[in-house]
Amino acid sequence: MLSPRLSPSPARRRGRVGRAVAAALVIGCSTVLAQTAASAAPLYPVADADGFYGTPDGLAARSPGDVLAVRRMPPLPFFPNTAVWQIAFRSTNSQNAPIAAVTTILAPENRSPNGPLLSYQHIVNALGTRCAPSRALYTDDPDLTIREAPALNIALARGWTVALPDHLGPDSAYGAARLGGQITLDGIRAAQRVPELALGASPVAMAGYSGGGMATAFAAALAPAYAPELNIVGVAEGGVPMNLGKMAQALGTAPHPVFGLALAAAIGLEREYPNQLPVSDQLNARGIAMRDAVANACTNQILATGAGHSAAEISTTTGLLDSPAAAAVLADNSVEDYPGVPTAPVFEWHSPTDALIPVDSIDATIRRYCRAGATVESELFPSPDHLTTAVLGAPRALEYLDARFRGEPAPRNC
Repeated sequence: MLSPRLSPSPARRRGRVGRAVAAALVIGCSTVLAQTAASAAPLYPVADADGFYGTPDGLAARSPGDVLAVRRMPPLPFFPNTAVWQIAFRSTNSQNAPIAAVTTILAPENRSPNGPLLSYQHIVNALGTRCAPSRALYTDDPDLTIREAPALNIALARGWTVALPDHLGPDSAYGAARLGGQITLDGIRAAQRVPELALGASPVAMAGYSGGGMATAFAAALAPAYAPELNIVGVAEGGVPMNLGKMAQALGTAPHPVFGLALAAAIGLEREYPNQLPVSDQLNARGIAMRDAVANACTNQILATGAGHSAAEISTTTGLLDSPAAAAVLADNSVEDYPGVPTAPVFEWHSPTDALIPVDSIDATIRRYCRAGATVESELFPSPDHLTTAVLGAPRALEYLDARFRGEPAPRNC
């Protein structure tokens, strides 16, 4: 059932991720061994005043993907001839507890009933819930511009319906990749359960790059066990940080211009794993102040706050990578360590010289998928940096998914 047309609460964010999740874990993993006088509980984002994002009574009795609320939203000028909907639905967090999540649906005028449905996992480097796609779409803040709009408009012009899940969840748990995969799959389920959208029998594809690629890759690997009923015909995942532990080891603790993203990922993972990764309890006074400054921030503010800083100057100890609890958190959010194998065809792309992510982990994961019989096409795009690779690979990713929607056999280059 539909609720009345409501004005959305604002906000939007943008992207970058590689080092963030890595260093994040360096902080989280290098600060959990000692108690400090300035102990502190995890700091969660400010609750949204919009009741649409609240947790309804009886959530535990609902099934993953069940629709909790639906509303029609005002049209967006950068997505012409497209209706916008938002769906609140039941999902599951990393502790297997029920949560309420949200996805935004872009429905083009030229779509057909049960036509293609693309779930696109946007790059979200943020700790504030106002930075999530559902809020970010309705803000004028230049920090929150949807930079993927051109590619999404190509999909919409083809008549595809596009789902944009808030895949960091209700606590904006930046870095929690497994959570993102579960929210992605449940968001697809929810979209297909709204009669007005006519998506019940739609073929489904998923796509995302970098942080959005982590959610996408985890969704693909989780789907056979977590959502086997979904008809996922293709997956496009690029620049995926496949192993957070290796990223943390490689990055180290030296000062860095994007240290803010590292701190953000540590805070986000603490929100999702407060007992296993008690980051706040191990920060010194400077660290607590920096954490508080970014607790509700989007990308630009996070970057500005952390620029040139390091884990060593904000923590009270070093060397948590040997902590079993911390190692378990890293493994739980590393696609390379997850034993599941996608059954949907996968197009994967990255740069062979990407300095932000462990390329050997991508190669190892793809080799494992191939040995298990998965249909994978992997393509290299030599480029100077992580984000340039996203732009270079996007046209091929769209072509790949278009062919899957048309029913063409998927290529395999294992």
